[in-house]
Formats: sequence, structure tokens, C-alpha cells
Amino acid sequence: MVVQYKCPNCGADMAFDSTTGMLHCDSCGRNENIENMPKRDDDRQNNHESHQHSHSSGREENASWNTKDTSYSHQFEEEDVKEYHCKNCGAVLITDKDTTATTCSFCGAGVVLGDRLTGNLAPAKVIPFSINKEQAREAFVKWCKKGLLTPKGFMTADRIKNITGLYVPFWLYDLNGRGEVNATCTRVRTYEQGDYIYTETKYYNVYRNVDLNYLKVPADASSKMSDELMDKLEPYNYGNLKDFNMPYLAGYIAEKYNYDNRQLFPRVRQRVESYVNNFIDSTIRGYATTTYHNKNINLREVHADYVLLPVWMVCYDYKKSDHIFAMNGQTGKIVGKPPLSIGKIAAWFGGISGAAFIIMQILSLVSGGF
Repeated sequence: MVVQYKCPNCGADMAFDSTTGMLHCDSCGRNENIENMPKRDDDRQNNHESHQHSHSSGREENASWNTKDTSYSHQFEEEDVKEYHCKNCGAVLITDKDTTATTCSFCGAGVVLGDRLTGNLAPAKVIPFSINKEQAREAFVKWCKKGLLTPKGFMTADRIKNITGLYVPFWLYDLNGRGEVNATCTRVRTYEQGDYIYTETKYYNVYRNVDLNYLKVPADASSKMSDELMDKLEPYNYGNLKDFNMPYLAGYIAEKYNYDNRQLFPRVRQRVESYVNNFIDSTIRGYATTTYHNKNINLREVHADYVLLPVWMVCYDYKKSDHIFAMNGQTGKIVGKPPLSIGKIAAWFGGISGAAFIIMQILSLVSGGF
């Protein structure tokens, strides 16, 4: 099911505008409040019930024609690419099985693939983009210019190949963590008495039992995205989470999750175990030594929501090599590994070495004077 949003005034395509938070028509300027728009549940159900079967070249395919959406799609095997038709120009849209929103390569219309956003694939929440493409470009240029150890050619930021707005699938976990520890701690005091130096060691049996709750711990659920890159984009402001509605995706690219909440839980558990462990350690302070005899940490999932979070992906071409950077589409935080200038690094270390040499010479002269 191909879903495109047409302006009620002029019939032009509408797309989500990160500045206003509404669907916007570039042709006549009309804005539509997304939160007041229907969720299209009835449309999705009608489309599902209207599926028909046909045979082509000896291979069974499911073809659907939805008169309400005037959309046509072929649905092949799960491993195959998917074929849709743009309602604007009739062009064929070829997507992989994970894509849920894209743009038409021929007319540029924003396209939402509604049949991939139903049932278990329907997100519960979304954080809409609050930074538009031009703002993302300007922020990236400023970030490049701050690279003290990057080559001058990179700092000019004039080789941006493309900037793509992408809704990345995440799971947000609410977790309960319980920790119980037994430890022996010591305090040591050294003092002099007469001709002797005494060392006094006191031993303490320490017990801790904590019950902690962690809310909205994120984990990206896309096999295509770097976990390290996505983790570094945190934090997001979850106060801006909104109930999912398909118009938020119009004009952007989006993908469905590859891993469900059960498959990702081991990764999240490892992360939160370190939080619980660090909290316990923070409650045992002021001792010379701490020896743990037992430390048990148990985590359980209380709740998990499937959400879409906004990310600008920036591809930068420098010396015939692509460098990929990610920007938090809500906060503007940029992460990635820029190229480094060997000359600047050598000069930087040379400056440090020179300064250290001068300081050593001054200390030598001062100490020699005494």
C-alpha cells in the first residue's frame, strides 16, 4: 500500500516540516496538523482484506489494488526486493524488504509504505525531526571547521555528497535492576607511638541490596546501522515522543526493525548491568580496600516500545574516500570519525614536546640556583 499525502488546496504533495511539526505543502503553503489526522487503521484493514491472488510465469504472487489509495503493489518472497508504483508519476519504486518510507526517484514525492507499518511492525511512538536538511548541512559545516587535527581540505566541508533524513528503528526498554552484594572493606590508620610506627586495620562486613528502575533505555534495531554510532547519538529528549502517525514519515526514509525486543535484550542487559554495578560501587566509599564475596545483579524487562528516532546520515567525499557521519535529528549532535592530518598531529606533539623541554630547562636552572 503506497500512501502519499496530497494538499487539500492544490493537490500537490505534502511532506513533514521539522520547523512547524506539521505536514507542509511547498506549492501553496498550507499546513496540516498531524495529531488531528486519522491514524488510517481502517484504511490499512480495508487494504488487507482486499488482497487478491494471481499467477505470473508459473510463480505465485499476491497483488493488491486499493481503490481508496489507488495503489498497486507486488509482494514477493520475504528475501526479495519489493516493487511499488508511485501514485504521482507511475514510476516503479524498488525497495528492499526493510524500507517503510522513501522518496520517488523520478518525481521526488514522499512515499510511505503503509503495509509495512501494520501489526507487529507498527511503531508505538516516534520523535519527529526538529532539524531540517538545510540546518543539518549548516551544522555539519560548522562541526567540520572545528576539527583541530583534521586536514584543511576536510575542514572546508565542500565535498558533501548527500544528506539523508532517516527514521531509525529503536526499542525503548523500561527495566528493573536488583543488586545484592556482600563485601569486606578495610580502613587503615598509621600512627607513631614512641619509637614505633603502628598500622591499624579495621575490617567491616558491608551489605547492599538495591532495587532500581531504568526508563527508556534505547537500542537500535536495524542490522544496517552501526551500534556504536547510534549509541553515541544519545541522548534524545523523550519528552518529545509522539504517538506514531504515518504522516511524520512523509518526505523521509524509514526502515522497520530487524531485531525484536527479545533478541536485543542481551545487549541492553549488559549495558544496564554496568549501571547497576556502578551505582552499588558508588554507595561503598571511604574504605581503603573493598573485597566482594558475592555480587548478584538481576535484570528484567518491564516494558519495551518500538519507536522511530530521527537521524541525518551525512556522506562526505574526501580524497576519493567516503566518510559517513550521523547527526541526531532532534538535538543536532554529530558523531563519526573524521580523517586526521599527520602534519597537524606532528606539529601538536612537537609543540607539547617543546613546551615540556622548556619547562624542564627552567626547573633545572631553578634547582641549580639552590
